Amino acid sequence: MGLNRSEKAVVIDAVSAQVAQSQAIILAEYRGLGVGALTELRRQARAQGIYLRVLKNTLARRAVSGTSFEGLADKMVGPLMYGMSKDPVSAAKILSAFAKGNDKLVLKAGALPNYVMDEQGVKALANMPSREELLAILLGTLQAPVAKLARTLNEVPGKFVRTLAALEEKRKAEA
Repeated sequence: MGLNRSEKAVVIDAVSAQVAQSQAIILAEYRGLGVGALTELRRQARAQGIYLRVLKNTLARRAVSGTSFEGLADKMVGPLMYGMSKDPVSAAKILSAFAKGNDKLVLKAGALPNYVMDEQGVKALANMPSREELLAILLGTLQAPVAKLARTLNEVPGKFVRTLAALEEKRKAEA
């Protein structure tokens, strides 16, 4: 049974709210995907904070119209699942990893604000480090000079202590 006009408006508003908060939208065709596999994908997506939903393409087109994801409307053809995330990489990572293990899920397209990607672009995005990984790399890079300075400053008293210990050993050996 189809949705009436007011129910469609509610769906469009809900999806539009998600689109407004999203940094990435990934489209995947789910034709032939079983209920168990779909449930597992949704569980993984929910754990990563990804909004994953199967929508009618006409409703999705209306939800993205007037947003920075409007260019994605041309790619909305066929039975599609929409993955939206605040992190630009996480939706691509989850859907790409799931597609590797399940050939029924096919990545179709994706978009970052004002940039539409094809399947290869989504896979390239999935291979990028996540925000947390990039922050860890940045922190390690920023922390390295400070750690080296601390080791260098610690070496001066350490060398002094080793010199005193060597002098003490020498005096004991002479005595």
